[in-house]
Amino acid sequence: MMSTLPRAVRLGDVPARTPTRIARLAPDLRPLPVVRLWLPLTVLFLLLAPFALLLCPLLYFVPKRWRLSPLATVLAVGAFLLALGGTDIDVRTHDAIVRLKIV
Repeated sequence: MMSTLPRAVRLGDVPARTPTRIARLAPDLRPLPVVRLWLPLTVLFLLLAPFALLLCPLLYFVPKRWRLSPLATVLAVGAFLLALGGTDIDVRTHDAIVRLKIV
């Protein structure tokens, strides 16, 4: 009796796969390691604030066109850092999952 399937699909014609070939095709079932990082920007802001105040006189060398008040510049950077609080960043790579929480 003749099979109605094409020649390449018949069971006898399918090449046997080696275990290494199957292992390469199978998805990796190991759980990915999770890296959790906690970044307190408030503490970072308090540590860097004295340096910002020490660098304020350098703002006077900026051309008048782009010059801002040194105090306004320090407050703007501080407001930006404090506004980032509560941000969650999740990065998934092939090797690990990285979760970053900014508080």
